[in-house]
Amino acid sequence: MSPRSRPAGDPCDVIIIGGGAAGLGLAYRLAEPASFAVTLVEAPEGPLRPAERTWCYWDRGTGEFDEAVSASWSRLRVHGTDGRATTVDPAPLTYRMLRSADFERLVHSRLARSPAVRVVRATADAVRDTAGGAEVRCTTPDGGTLALRARHVFDSRPMRSPPPARTRLTQHFRGWFVRTAGDRFDPAVADLMDFRVPQPRHGLAFGYVLPLASDRALVEYTEFSRTPLTTEAYDAALTRYCQNVLALGRLTVDSAEQGRIPMTDARFARRVGASVFRIGTAGGATRPSTGYTFAAAQRQSRAVAAALRAGRATVPPPHGRRALAMDAVLLRALDTGRIDGPDFFTGLFRRVPPERLLRFLDGGTSCREEWAIGLSTPVGAMLRTAVELPFLPRRPPPAPHPGEHRR
Repeated sequence: MSPRSRPAGDPCDVIIIGGGAAGLGLAYRLAEPASFAVTLVEAPEGPLRPAERTWCYWDRGTGEFDEAVSASWSRLRVHGTDGRATTVDPAPLTYRMLRSADFERLVHSRLARSPAVRVVRATADAVRDTAGGAEVRCTTPDGGTLALRARHVFDSRPMRSPPPARTRLTQHFRGWFVRTAGDRFDPAVADLMDFRVPQPRHGLAFGYVLPLASDRALVEYTEFSRTPLTTEAYDAALTRYCQNVLALGRLTVDSAEQGRIPMTDARFARRVGASVFRIGTAGGATRPSTGYTFAAAQRQSRAVAAALRAGRATVPPPHGRRALAMDAVLLRALDTGRIDGPDFFTGLFRRVPPERLLRFLDGGTSCREEWAIGLSTPVGAMLRTAVELPFLPRRPPPAPHPGEHRR
């Protein structure tokens, strides 16, 4: 009996909760070859389904999701606070943009062809271990209840409360998909960080421009800081950036996206029960120092699928210990103001070979390469931070103020 014809409550091999980058990535890799009976639980249409969003990553050669990639760039640019632009070519790597709706369509087309995967539209309410596996209690769109059972459960839902941490920053942003009256963009160059914006008293801010054509682009305003802004404040910052810095003139905003990404040295547990695991951001896939998640979530899902086929249920760490240790130092140095964020990131792009720098940001460099990169940073401030870090306690997040919404 295939998963599609099996009654909903019958046990299967794997349940995946969540239809984001991590959950869909794992389902994609377990669909073919059809070695396991898989149930993917996706939230139904409504407030629990995230709005369409953009994922970016760098890769070399031909990628498995190229069919869904909406744009790519072979050159990257950073603008310092001094106004000077640094343009680099990280060949053989290219920077790629993926819209979540395109990714979902690609993955679901593969799932629809696989006899191994069943998709259930429901809200996962509770997960618990049971004898020989785990159970997921769900609420169906019509208000009914559904109990799903499997040998293993991989949960990609955001955590309700993040783990204790020594440093807790947030990358928060709002972006506009704009159209201009004339040609204003170079489609071959992506602006990763443009520090020609007013800097906040705490943290850092930058513009981010991904050209889609000579008259179309995604333009974002981003901050690394402790507290997100209001939508009105983001829009005011975007207006200033588009007009005062980019000089775009008359433009039309076709759509907008807004989000926040944790930047923390918290330790994310990847196993939370005998048969229950976390993947994606909840499983530590977000790189603390950059906020990039998509590529690490795909590495993690590949490793999980390989382990399952080898007879093991495990979620390997998506980032190495050295990378996480360096990120913890950087986050603390930024949070204390010991280093100037714009100067730090601009200096990396001006001094480090671009392909090596992107591998470093993705955790793919050797100790020797990382030592050389470290020498191009403010050594004294970083060493002072590294020495004090082991003595700092990890604290839980503060309780939200009355009326404050945390997502």
